[in-house]
Amino acid sequence: MTFDPERYRLPPGEPVRLAEHDPSDTAGLDRDRATALLDEGAERMAELQERLFAHGRWAVLLVLQGMDASGKDGAIKRLAAGLNPQGLRVTSFGAPTSTELAHDFLWRIHQAVPPRGSVGVFNRSHYEDVLVPRVDAAVRARLRLPAERMDDGLWDRRLADIVAFERSLSDEGVVVVKAFLNISRGEQRERLLARMDDPDKQWKFDPADYDARDLWTDYQAAYEAAITATNAPHAPWYVIPADRKWLARLAVQQVVLGALKGLDLTLPPLSPAVVATMQEARQQLKG
Repeated sequence: MTFDPERYRLPPGEPVRLAEHDPSDTAGLDRDRATALLDEGAERMAELQERLFAHGRWAVLLVLQGMDASGKDGAIKRLAAGLNPQGLRVTSFGAPTSTELAHDFLWRIHQAVPPRGSVGVFNRSHYEDVLVPRVDAAVRARLRLPAERMDDGLWDRRLADIVAFERSLSDEGVVVVKAFLNISRGEQRERLLARMDDPDKQWKFDPADYDARDLWTDYQAAYEAAITATNAPHAPWYVIPADRKWLARLAVQQVVLGALKGLDLTLPPLSPAVVATMQEARQQLKG
């Protein structure tokens, strides 16, 4: 049985209702088959990443979002298993620093965009800036914006800026794909409890993430608004079931693999001078 991640790709122009997406979906697979497909995908990923680097004209950026404990770290770790670290750039975005808050919200993001020839992953991203301050009044109060800009239109303006930003990346050869790890509230509860009970995982516990559970409905609504407004052919969104980690990891890998497969990654032609030098070097080495 094969797996097609396009089953989780959202059609552009339609409103998103996360409640209509099953977090426990398995795409008809079991863990063993998913693991086998992950291993196969890792081999193909390595081949295409080398071609991406040699071609040197494209970059691929995965934007990974999700509630706490949705499995972002594990998905990135599994994705990285099939990639050369020299051509992989992973950036994790936490709360903005005072320096970052003194600039526009995309300032810190643009600096982390992967260079041509490489794969980049955003663990959280510019979408945090239309989610957290929108839901949490305390975070919103820390934004260093003029009072006349702190109106109800702020989020629509920022979402429009994101669309334009991602369009500019696409126009410059950065293939943007975005994945929301859709975990159920019940499964998140179990993972948070397991994290608290495991001494090796307790360091990952953040009271702010636990407090966000009280705002679950608000965050779901904010995600729906953000995904609906920014789902575009040049930067599509995938809503990936995350209640089963093995399925989420496979889907994330296959989304990136699909982006690589969609590129014409022909190897650069050799100039006549290089061919001549190579032939001469071959003769010398054989001699």
